Amino acid sequence: MPRFAGTHKRPKLIPMIKLHHLNRSRSLRILWLLEEIGQPYEFITHMRDEKTNLAPPALLALHPLGKSPMIEMDGDVVIESGAITEVLCAKYAPAMIPAAGTPAHIRHLEAMHFAEGSAMTPVLLNLYVSKLGDAGAPLHPRIAEQLDSHFAYMESIIRPSGHFVLDDLSAADIMLSFPAQIAMRLRSAETYPKLAAFVAMIEARPAYQHAVEKGGV
Repeated sequence: MPRFAGTHKRPKLIPMIKLHHLNRSRSLRILWLLEEIGQPYEFITHMRDEKTNLAPPALLALHPLGKSPMIEMDGDVVIESGAITEVLCAKYAPAMIPAAGTPAHIRHLEAMHFAEGSAMTPVLLNLYVSKLGDAGAPLHPRIAEQLDSHFAYMESIIRPSGHFVLDDLSAADIMLSFPAQIAMRLRSAETYPKLAAFVAMIEARPAYQHAVEKGGV
C-alpha cells in the first residue's frame, strides 16, 4: 500500500482536445457534446468583429476558412460540425453512433448530412433575405414553404422515445438540435409538438446547461 494512501491527489488530466468557439455560431453543439462525453478539453473563445461580423484573424491562422467550431486533436485540425461530431463520438462515445451496416446507421448518416445540408438551406435563406427588406418580399412565401417542409420532416422522424435515430442521446440528436431550436424560434410548439418536446428535453440536460453557461448561445 502506498505510504500516503488516501491522501495523495489524483493526477490532473491534461486536455487532449482544444475547442475553438466563436460567439454567435453553431459551435455550442460541440461544446455540449464534449460536456456529454466527459473528456477533458481546452475551451478557447473567439469573438466576431462587431462591425463586419467576421471571425478574427486567430481563427484564420488555424484554418484558411476561419470556421467555428474547430477542434485540435491528435495533431489534426478538424472543422465542420458533422465531421467533429463523428470524430469525437467514434473515439470517445461509440454508443452514440449506430453500428455500421445496420438500417439505423443509414438513418444516422442521413440525419448527419441533413442537419448541415438540406435543413440549413432555407434557414440561411430566411436569415439573409430578411435583411433585404421589401426587396426580399417575393421570396418569403417560397422560403416559408421550404422551412415548414423541412420542419415537418424532422417532426416525422422523431422516434417514440423522443430522440432521432436511437432511443437515447446520439450524434444525430447533437446535430439536429440546432435546426430543431430554429424551428421553435420560427414556429409554435402546437405546430410541431414533437420538436418542441425534443428541444425541451435536450435543453434540460445538465451537460447542455453547462455548455450554455460556459459558451452562451
